[in-house]
Amino acid sequence: MSAQAYDPLAGERTPEGPQFDVFLAGTVFLDIIFTGLPAMPAAGTEIWAEGMGSCPGGIANLAIATSRLGLRTSLAAAFGDDDYGDFCWRTLEQQEAVDLSRSRRFEHWHSPVTVSMAVDRDRSMVTHGHPAPMPASEMIGKPPRSRAVIVSLSAEEPLGEPGSACNWAELARREGSLVFADVGWDPSGVWSRSVLDQLEVCHAFMPNATEAMAYTGTETPRDALYAIADKVPLAVVTDGANGAMAIDSTTGEEAFVPAPRVTALDPTGAGDVFGAGIVLGTLCHWPLTDRLAFAGVCAALAVQQFGGSLAAPGWGDIADWWHEVRAAADHSGAYGTALARRYAFLDRLVPSVPLGAVRRAAATIARYADVGMAPPVPGKRPDRTVTHPAAEAPAQDDGGPDAPRAPVQKE
Repeated sequence: MSAQAYDPLAGERTPEGPQFDVFLAGTVFLDIIFTGLPAMPAAGTEIWAEGMGSCPGGIANLAIATSRLGLRTSLAAAFGDDDYGDFCWRTLEQQEAVDLSRSRRFEHWHSPVTVSMAVDRDRSMVTHGHPAPMPASEMIGKPPRSRAVIVSLSAEEPLGEPGSACNWAELARREGSLVFADVGWDPSGVWSRSVLDQLEVCHAFMPNATEAMAYTGTETPRDALYAIADKVPLAVVTDGANGAMAIDSTTGEEAFVPAPRVTALDPTGAGDVFGAGIVLGTLCHWPLTDRLAFAGVCAALAVQQFGGSLAAPGWGDIADWWHEVRAAADHSGAYGTALARRYAFLDRLVPSVPLGAVRRAAATIARYADVGMAPPVPGKRPDRTVTHPAAEAPAQDDGGPDAPRAPVQKE
């Protein structure tokens, strides 16, 4: 695994310390994302998209987000033996510096695929796949030592179930890992509160407002936060453009931080990016307000790009944003002044971020990108010159992960 250009935990590391900062497991999808659609196609019709991109998705969103922030990340996932599996493996391991030593390739198991169509700042998706050939705990065995693990709570594979075998996350907790948990949408509409019983073995829980209110049976995000804080040391509830709130009972802090004002293009993976920021801030022992603010700006930078996992910002992107905010503070009104004041803690971090810090990367299965080119007219052969040689991830030799990377490029 390649070293990152910037290590925010450098001061915490010792020869006896954990091998990884974050360990996680889940399903990797190949995401194919169509952007710039005027509308969803009606039955029996065809429409043309202005752009298209390909990148690893699913649990890869979170793995890439943590790795981009300089956390040493290891992922356990099943990969098919098809070209899609090759692409996702190569992108994660070589381009994004994610350790895959606990992952496995399986013959005759094709990679899960999701097609995402972005229309008017929202998205619709179609997914196809089959269950992984092997349960995660069986594939992982004894997990590597890590400072934190990130899990998704579910009724199918519960944590802390009396009388059942410990799953990989519980084994990691016994070795000193902090367990950060989130939860997914419940399509059944049951929202069983028994899911929250699993928080007994967790350090943190990070649902969005809808999930938090549904699982706690409360009517406001703040009431849901208080209910969750009774069950877990670090409770975090995200509320989209409204920001996020949290209670850390280990430090006695309670905080609310509004989200930076941005034009959101694609929310895919924003929750994962936010969670990565919370994990980093917690491992770095930052004040709760700074953790929420940092996670919020990471998510805000991500939603301004199309592309799920590859829209996750690196330290280079964060440094660029902060320098712009600070430079504009004196002539951008009260909001700009407040923003500069809220993120002043970045001054302690950004000056030490090297010039070659990781930035967003381009990845596409195709050979060329057509960014900025007009979409083709149906029935007419395009007459144009390709101007962007693209990266079939990982890209051409660009100096490795320490080199600056271009913004996400879409085919």
